[in-house]
Order: sequence, then C-alpha cells, then structure tokens
Amino acid sequence: MQTILGGTMQKAGEAVSGALSSNAKVADMQKNIRKQTSKDRLTSDTGVKQTNTDVWLSASTGDKKGPALLEDNFSREKIMKFDHERVPERVVHARGVGAFGTFKLYESAGDVTSAGVLNDTSRTTPVFLRFSTVLGNRGSADTVRDVRGFAVKFYTDEGNWDIVGNDIPVFFIQDAIKFPDLIHAGKPEPDTEVPQAQSAHNNFWDFQYLHSEATHMFMWAMSDRGIPRSLRMVQGFGVNTYTLINAQGVRSFVKFHFTPTLGVHSLVWDEALKLAGQDPDFHRKDLYTAIEKGVFPTWKFGIQICTEDRADDFDFDILDATKVWPEEIFPVRYIGELQLNKNVDEYFSQTEQVAFCTAHVVPGIGFSDDPLLQGRNFSYFDTQVSRLGVNWQELPVNRPVCPVMNHHRDGALRHTITPGKINYWPNRHSVAKPATLQEGGYFEYPEKIVAMKQRLHSVKFGEHFAQAQLFYNSMADYEKSHIINALGFELDHCDDPIVYERMVERLCDIDLDLAKAVAEKAGAPTPTKAGRPNHGLKAKGLSMTDFTPEALGLAPTIATRMVGIIIGEGFNLAEYEAVKGALSAAGAFCFTIGPKRQPVIPTGGGKGIAPDHHFEGMRSTMFDSLYIPGGEHINTLRKQGRVIHWVREAFGHCKAIGATGEAIELVRTACGIEGMVFSTDANVVDCYGVVTAGGVGRGPSSFKEGLKMIKGAKSFIDAYAYNISQHRNFQREADGLTSMVAY
Repeated sequence: MQTILGGTMQKAGEAVSGALSSNAKVADMQKNIRKQTSKDRLTSDTGVKQTNTDVWLSASTGDKKGPALLEDNFSREKIMKFDHERVPERVVHARGVGAFGTFKLYESAGDVTSAGVLNDTSRTTPVFLRFSTVLGNRGSADTVRDVRGFAVKFYTDEGNWDIVGNDIPVFFIQDAIKFPDLIHAGKPEPDTEVPQAQSAHNNFWDFQYLHSEATHMFMWAMSDRGIPRSLRMVQGFGVNTYTLINAQGVRSFVKFHFTPTLGVHSLVWDEALKLAGQDPDFHRKDLYTAIEKGVFPTWKFGIQICTEDRADDFDFDILDATKVWPEEIFPVRYIGELQLNKNVDEYFSQTEQVAFCTAHVVPGIGFSDDPLLQGRNFSYFDTQVSRLGVNWQELPVNRPVCPVMNHHRDGALRHTITPGKINYWPNRHSVAKPATLQEGGYFEYPEKIVAMKQRLHSVKFGEHFAQAQLFYNSMADYEKSHIINALGFELDHCDDPIVYERMVERLCDIDLDLAKAVAEKAGAPTPTKAGRPNHGLKAKGLSMTDFTPEALGLAPTIATRMVGIIIGEGFNLAEYEAVKGALSAAGAFCFTIGPKRQPVIPTGGGKGIAPDHHFEGMRSTMFDSLYIPGGEHINTLRKQGRVIHWVREAFGHCKAIGATGEAIELVRTACGIEGMVFSTDANVVDCYGVVTAGGVGRGPSSFKEGLKMIKGAKSFIDAYAYNISQHRNFQREADGLTSMVAY
C-alpha cells in the first residue's frame, strides 16, 4: 500500500516540478529570493558581518552594567526595522491566504475575445490566487460566517489581468458610493469595537433592512456558502459585469466563473463556531497542506456571455451586481482550468503585499457601465497606494512577466532604474512611443452614449426581491433549514427590537414560512401576511447540491479528506492498516488519534503505532470523518468521556463514521438512539452514513485496483469511502437524529 501511495506522490512531485520549472512568474521572483543556509553569516542591511546580535553595545564592566550607546548601529537598525515591519492592513479582506499556480485553456474563446490569455490554447499562464474573509482583521479566525474573497492575478504575456472576485456571485450594493456605509455597518460597532469578524449585530442588520437591494446577497451569506469546509471547495465569481471584444471589434458582456473540481462543500454552524477557537487557522492550514502533499486544488474556468443586442431583453439589468445571470438563459461555458501548485515562500512579501485592482485588464477585455465596477476601478488603485506606496506595482509579486516601459518616474521606493535623458512623450528620439493596435495596443471600445448627467440608475435596478426568492426556492430542504438557523442566530445577537422586527418584515418579501420560522427564533411578532407573493420559481446553479463532483460529471472522490482514526491500547492492527492504507491510497489524509503520542500497542504486542495527536490535542471538528477499528481497546475507550464526545460530535455534524468489530459497541454507546441500526455480523450496515461491519472484509493487497465508491457497496471500505465522498449525511439531521445527541 505504501508503494501505491508513494508512486502517486512521486508522480505528483514530478508534475509540480515540471509545472514550476516552466512558470514564468516563479522564475521571475527567483532574483528576489534569499535562501538561508548554515554556511551564511549574519550581516547588517549594508552587508557588514556581525559578531553579536544578542547584546546592545554599552559602556559596561565585568561587574557593572552601564548605559547603552547610540553608536551601536547594528542594534539601532535591528530595532528600527522591527518597529516598521507592519504596513496598514487592508480595510476589508485583511485576513488572507494565497498560493501560486497556472491557468490553461481547454478551448479558445477567440469567437468573443482577442485576449491571448483566453484564446491561445498553447499557453500556460502563471497565476496568484488570494482567498480572504471580508470583515475581520488579520488576526481573526478563518471559519467565521462571511463572504470569501477570491482574487486572481493572471501574469499574461500582454500584462497583468486581475479578477477581484468573491465566492458568492452577487453583492450587497449596486453602486460603489455605498461601499463605505456597508463596511462601516458590518465592521465592529464604533463605540465598543465589537464584535470582531461577525455580522451578528445591530448595525449590520439595520443596514440590510434599510437597503433592500442587499436582500439577495444576505440570503447567500446566510446560506452554507458563508461557512465553507475548505477554500479549495469554494466557487469563485468575478461578481461584476465585464466586456469582451473580439478581433472584429464586436463587444459582448461577460461574467466569470471558477468551479472547484472537489465540489462545493460547507461546515455546519456548530462546527464553524468551535473551529474558530480550536483552530483559527483551519482554512490556511488546509490549503497549505493539500499543496504541500501534491494534491493540487483545481477550478474549471467558465464564462457567461450576453451579446450586446440582448442586453435589454431581461427583467433585470445585466449591469446590476446584486443579480445573477440565470444559467437557463446564459449557460456557463467552461473553457479552461486553474490549478494551485505552489505555496508562497514568505507570507508578507507575497500574500500580504500582493495587490489587486479591477482596472487591471488586458487587450480583448474591457469594462461595462456596472456602477459598482466603475467605483471599484478607482478604489482598488487608490487603496494600494495607501497601503504600499505609489510604486506598489514594482514589488516582486505584483510586477508583470512581460516587458514594462513608460515614462513614470521616481516616488518612494522606486526600484526600476531607467538610464538616459528621456522621461516624456513625445520626444526627439521616439523613445517608448505608444503602441499601435497591430503591435498589441489596448483597444478602447467606441461605445456611443446618449444620456443626461444625473444621479440615477435604470428602472430595472429597483427590483430587489425576485432573485432572493429564486435563490431560496432553489435550496434543498436542509439548506433552507440552515438559512433559517443562521438568520435566527444573527438576529438573536441583535438587542434592538427595531432591528430584528424589521428584518422579519423584510423576510416576508421572500417567503412567509421563512419569516415565521425566523420570527420565532428572533423574538419578533409572528407575521401573518407575505410582503409580496413568492413566485415559486427555481433555477439551477444556486444550490450547493448542483456542485457535488457527481453533479459536475466527476467520479466520487475522497482526495484530501481528513480522516481521524481512533485507537487505544489493544487495537486491531490488521483492521487499522487495511482501512488506513486503502483510504490513503485513494488520496485521503489519515491521522491516528490516541490517548498519547507515544506508541500505542495493538492486540498481540509489537512496537506499536505512534499517534499523530492525542484525544485532548485535537477535536473531531478538524476531520471529515472518523474510523474506529475493533480490538480490546474498545473496553477502555467506551469509558472515556472525551472519546465518546469525539464520536457524538462527529455524528452531530453529520459526518461519515466507520467502525468494525468490537468498535461497533463504542459507536452504539455514543449514538445508539432510536432510528440507528448497527451491524451484528459480517454484513455491512450503512445507517445515515454510520457504516459498521463485523470486519474489514478484505486485506490491503486487494485494494491495488482502487476503491469502488458506490451507494450500497457490499464491502465495508467501499461503503465507508463512499460516505466520506458525500461530505455529510444531512438526512441524519433532517430526520431529527442529530438533535437527540448531546455534542
């Protein structure tokens, strides 16, 4: 089994080595990387070698400490550099994590754009992708309920192209002028500076009610999309409406999509709350570990196209960022794939200093009159100057891989040295002259505009509820339940009756039953009349169930799924090795959890297995699934409250649980409630994702052909792996079983 896994990892290593050797951006940054070795000697920033960096130079004797001396430039430099290590953090999207990767086309989009990055199928374009939360500061937790930023920098042959998006396709506001108010309302309240990284407070929900255009977006944020299982399992959206221009000068409107091949999956709320304290860096570690182990996250890249002659044909404005383009009208055309395959070398220099701007486009890609986009084009450029200085585009992570030549000069921290007398245009030597269109110059689409100067949106911008209803109607039953609970939690933390009573009124504009359920939780009067009729329509591409691997036409997978294997003194080594080996070979990340990190001895003796963690060092929240092998250890584990809690908590969070042999009794002790059935012999029993059997059924050597992850599998490991691949068994929750267990 180790041979199988080793071969897989070797192939992954070879693949990434080849990809990185041809990555132009990785090569570009090599000149800025200093690799430290034991042969290096400590120097000052001026290159002078130092003999001591522990004691400040002072006027002292062997028996008396004297005053420190200002002439000690080494010490002054060390302190000064430390005092200035921080740059202003981002006002929004402050907490982030990023990685490098590549972008490759499946097919050319040359019919709609002249952009080389979107029509040259022979290219491999380097990228940097930064994920982030929105409201919290740099020190906040990863698993808070929030929108996730999904910002991609493409280092193309024609210049940098930035898609500065989110994991949700719409936004709270239609016009950029409202952005300061939105963020002020969402951030900690100004008098107390609480709560941090949370929308569960009066100001946020006061704003949501008073801006009915936010209704669609807050429904997305209150859905399971607000608490993703992994950043590798979120969609990415450009949010705004851009334009594409082809070689014939024909313009189309476009929306950009990134769909993860692992599927779109979430945590459950109790789990997210606990992880925020147990492991605030959960998402960061998850991304880093997957890339480090060679299991590279990938996204299919798609475009939705609206031709210019159809732009006014719909009951919504295609320039309105609070609206989706329904896939029934605008199918997503998948044309490429983005893969992340290299972790950053240093967080600050790369993830913190990377700077995105929606105005960064390349020839063949342009802007629409989307009022949110127009304001973002100004704001993003301005904020980078504030954070990083006027020459921020010269920082290694931000600079293009194509040639850069212009007459910009000077400014703080200028890196580029441009010799010669010429720094203006026109000049007598024709130095750095503007490019022609034939030379690849940017083409400004000649849009005809007939209008009056006034503060006004089109009439269609005034409809704020139809798509909020469409979103809610399209949810699976368990997704609707989670939205109700999320709204109930948020409004429970609002202590001003005006706020939560008004919000219940707003929910009446979406669905009366939704409003009634939330009113009960929030303490508002129960409404009796809908604000407007629910049209009852549904659409595809809104529910997360539309984005499982199977729904995307992919085979079930357990790749990168975290599996905790619980053992104690006297565990069944054969079952342990068979299950761990099979799951690992299929790409799962298996971790052994025991009473200690010293070796745990199996039944029959031997040198034992050293667990990765002990019961008190981790929690079930850090894993996608639990497996317990049989053996004598069950007699001890059944008496340990923490172990029982591990199993009950995993059960309450709807995770797959596997148990063989004597371990069935441990699971029965933890969650043997009405409705649960367990195996009593060698046959496999799959009950609400709890898979039990008298034994594993086959040895490690029989798994070389791979697992058969299908529903109703007769083999224990096949049945168990299938349930892991399904992420969660929400039927367990829907039928009330999780509410019968304390966790």
